[in-house]
Amino acid sequence: MTRKQRRLVLIGVSLGVLGLAAALVLSALRESIVFFNSPTDVAEKNLAPGTRIRLGGLVKDGSLVRGDNLLIRFKVTDGNKDVAVTYQGIVPDLFREGQGVVAEGRIEPDGTFRADSVLAKHDENYMPREVADALKKQGRWQEGSGKSGAPK
Repeated sequence: MTRKQRRLVLIGVSLGVLGLAAALVLSALRESIVFFNSPTDVAEKNLAPGTRIRLGGLVKDGSLVRGDNLLIRFKVTDGNKDVAVTYQGIVPDLFREGQGVVAEGRIEPDGTFRADSVLAKHDENYMPREVADALKKQGRWQEGSGKSGAPK
């Protein structure tokens, strides 16, 4: 075998090992790559009680109930399915009905989701005050298309 052939074989074997390693890592992390599961995903997957997941969606209007000792009950919806959530603790300032939320926790045997952390998702229509002012000066601002960064 010539020197050039040995080098090509070494490069080929190295690429094969690298490809196999990448495939193994991606297959192991396949479930963890998802940022959160929607209520429809949770219903379709039939997850076992005690399974730890992230649940994301909107806080369903009319479902928020605050109890004693910072206990909060609400439903997360994606417009198709709802999942009942219980959480004990302080929720973020942006947390309210109709707002996006990501909760991390476990599924209980009765089908409710017991969250141990709750994150409120901010409005994606945010626009810095300077940009909004510049658009208003140019006549391109449409009311309701974005929110200024400063209070009115």
